[in-house]
Amino acid sequence: MSIKSTMMDYPLTLSTLVERLKTYYPRVEVVSRLPDKTLHRTHYLDIHKRTKRLASALTKRGVKKGEGVATLMWNHYGHLEAYLGVPIMGGVLHTVNLRLSPKDIAYIINHAGDKVLIIDDILLPLYEQFKDDVALDEVIVVPLTGEKVNSEYTDYEDYLKLGDDDFSYPIIDENDAAGMCYTSGTTGRPKGVVYSHRSTVLHAMAEAMVDTLGVSQSDVVTPVVPMFHANAWGLSYTSVLVGAKQALPGPHLDAESLMDLYQSEQVTLSAGVPTIWMAIKTAREAEPNRWKTAPNMRMVVGGAAVPESLFRAFDKFDMTIIQAWGMTETGPLATVGIVKESLSDLDEDAKYACRIKQGLTLPFIDIRIVDEEGVELPWDGKTSGNAELKGPWVTAAYHKNEGAEDSFSEDGWLKTGDVCQIDQEGYVKLTDRTKDLVKSGGEWISSVDLENAIMGHPDVLEAAVIAVAHPKWDERPLAVVVVKEDKQITTDDIRQFLDGKFTKMWLPDAVEVIAEIPKTSTGKFMKMALREQYKNWVWE
Repeated sequence: MSIKSTMMDYPLTLSTLVERLKTYYPRVEVVSRLPDKTLHRTHYLDIHKRTKRLASALTKRGVKKGEGVATLMWNHYGHLEAYLGVPIMGGVLHTVNLRLSPKDIAYIINHAGDKVLIIDDILLPLYEQFKDDVALDEVIVVPLTGEKVNSEYTDYEDYLKLGDDDFSYPIIDENDAAGMCYTSGTTGRPKGVVYSHRSTVLHAMAEAMVDTLGVSQSDVVTPVVPMFHANAWGLSYTSVLVGAKQALPGPHLDAESLMDLYQSEQVTLSAGVPTIWMAIKTAREAEPNRWKTAPNMRMVVGGAAVPESLFRAFDKFDMTIIQAWGMTETGPLATVGIVKESLSDLDEDAKYACRIKQGLTLPFIDIRIVDEEGVELPWDGKTSGNAELKGPWVTAAYHKNEGAEDSFSEDGWLKTGDVCQIDQEGYVKLTDRTKDLVKSGGEWISSVDLENAIMGHPDVLEAAVIAVAHPKWDERPLAVVVVKEDKQITTDDIRQFLDGKFTKMWLPDAVEVIAEIPKTSTGKFMKMALREQYKNWVWE
């Protein structure tokens, strides 16, 4: 007779996280910076109450299980309430990227089939640009400015009054949809990724582990990454899970505003794309004694590879960069760049070499690298291949099954579109996006490696490297850089700085200095725009 498991079938749903707020963390603060820069303070007990009222009101107003509720909101208490209130009543939270064009916003709201929109009052001018192109049952406005909401819309505070404090959670399967995000659409129409309750809870648990981000009840967490982008990298849910205080920046993402928030709330963990930290580095260097941050503050950086120079600069500020990698399709966290205990005896330079890699996969995330024919490649730290992933918070398909033919292998692995190496210790090193590699004279050149090295130059603020057609070599790397104020730089300066770091074949043949590198809605360098801008480049 075989032995069978006697464990309970307990669903992993977000309602459990919501109830923990009331039971264990009622007095923990949630701080939000409002449009006028004042700080709104509340606590998890009130968030719990308002979340249940929102869930109740949505139910009473006819939102059914599996229907989408869109949000156009910055990072603040109201967005956190939607993060929790929509899924616990069976709805699907669809966080809409407010930096997209009105045309794209209308497209994804219609594509998702959203019934309701919750929007910040300061974003109503954006809604006015696409409202005639969408069919919504109701538009709910969060009055962040304190001004009266136009009668054409529903006031969020009045909406909550429709709900009941004793809202009873409906029966929800852990595999039911909880949230939805759309890809940025850099290579075509945005595609919808639908997260389940189970994937969201498991991601939060993995993110909280000591050897990933180590989020705990003693932390003060500031997601600079917007809550409309890949679920703020899961940090809102992870903070709720462990009862960590949240300090939310609202629309104020400039370096000075963030540093003020870090100091006033003694933030211990923050997260954002490299451009955010580059601006903060400049601000801290300009006024080194202005701000006092929490000891050994951790900063999770993702969205692009981080130059070693940035790691070293922030270590001097007692602010530790943790590099991470993931995608909308991976829930989003897939790897974290920590130094394993078995490598703790390495010298400082060797430890930096570990930290600047994208790191180790989280538990339950499987990774492999394959060649163009799908043949698996070795983990030797030298062989580059296309990265593919599997795991419980990795999507198996897109909404309405669009784009599946190009995004998944025959045996069900997600094709990330990233090229990477994996060493024998398991460290993943991103070498490029497939479309960003430079193929010169039959050799592949990593634009990421060149960019990170160039940004180590003391006079360079930002650098992007793109492939430009060449009559002899097929393609050659062109470096596009932004220099610090009152500084100048030449091609020879950059080539001399890189000399010895790469083979001569890799060094850029030209450097173009511009005022600003174009960026995507999520703060990444927009290389597609640069390639279009320099498509007629003529080599001297």
